Amino acid sequence: MTARYWEQQPDGYLGRGERGDVRALVKKASGPGLEFADVPEPVAGASDVTIRVLRTGICGTDLHIESWDRWAASAITPPLVPGHEFSGEVVAIGGAVRDVHVGAIVSGEGHIVCGTCRNCRAGRRQMCNRTLGLGVDRDGAFAERVVLPESNVWVHPADIDLDLAAIFDPLGNAVHTALKFPLVGEDVLITGAGPIGLMAAAVVRHVGARFIVVTDVSEPRLELARLVGADLAVNVARERIADAQRHLGMREGFDVGLEMSGHKTALPEMVENLTHGGRVAMLGLPSGPIDVDWAKVVTHMLTISGIYGREMFETWNDMSAMLQTSVELRQALDSVITDRMPASEWEPGFAAARRAQAGKVVLDWTEVPA
Repeated sequence: MTARYWEQQPDGYLGRGERGDVRALVKKASGPGLEFADVPEPVAGASDVTIRVLRTGICGTDLHIESWDRWAASAITPPLVPGHEFSGEVVAIGGAVRDVHVGAIVSGEGHIVCGTCRNCRAGRRQMCNRTLGLGVDRDGAFAERVVLPESNVWVHPADIDLDLAAIFDPLGNAVHTALKFPLVGEDVLITGAGPIGLMAAAVVRHVGARFIVVTDVSEPRLELARLVGADLAVNVARERIADAQRHLGMREGFDVGLEMSGHKTALPEMVENLTHGGRVAMLGLPSGPIDVDWAKVVTHMLTISGIYGREMFETWNDMSAMLQTSVELRQALDSVITDRMPASEWEPGFAAARRAQAGKVVLDWTEVPA
């Protein structure tokens, strides 16, 4: 499996490839920052697909890598091309590729699995314990070309909006979380109005929930939550979730909770506002321990399920089907993309993504700096 564009030479030179160079946004060495540089065009194997990148989304993981925080320093080995949210056009296929064709518009599942562990063999590939992350463990999509195994490539309808196709990875997180439990006619609480929480709210509305309450502390993001279909958007710096229940005339608490924030107060307050038998899908990654009323979890017969990534590839099927059949959902998700800019303006793009006001930020790779 070809994972890296280059080999690190003793003098730190990034070796140039025989197939020509491409422009990429690179983490060349340990420490804050990224920079545009020439890197060798990635080499594809017999089962691989070469993709011309057209759009990329900026993810929280990319922000960690750019800022070089504690997680990045422990997980990343420079030099590396980050980026795992993308859409693009297939420009070449290996000899063993069967179902992906040159010219197809595609995205990619960024978790590359081993195929032979117990979970992979049982069809639970999202639980592979040897997963390699695109843009984390191998070079990613912040480049003019990216290579993926055919098994990780998702082919879109030819007329799909490229920006929307570029956010299928985070949309998959939202859909996987939202569809963990039945939603039709249920009252749903979503804690965290970041891009994935906003996408989840749009999906929950599409599926047929009754009341949807979204919480955050950012007024611009709460306004986006109202735009995508939330019945109430609650600023938890000033209001309590229990007040939202009274405002909506709810009598027994929320049926389903989607915890998207990772904030230490979100899950405890969610537990306090669930009905007996309530269910929680937890995607937000806490930065430390969380104190939960476990006695209430037991006595109220609550279910808490951790969510990571997407189901391969049932979630992708769900996403495609919903988007193909719902103009309203496409419009709601389009509103979550608040910033679009050329890849050359990646620095303001990263700055926008760091602010707790923006939705999703998408970079256009059809023009890159020379």
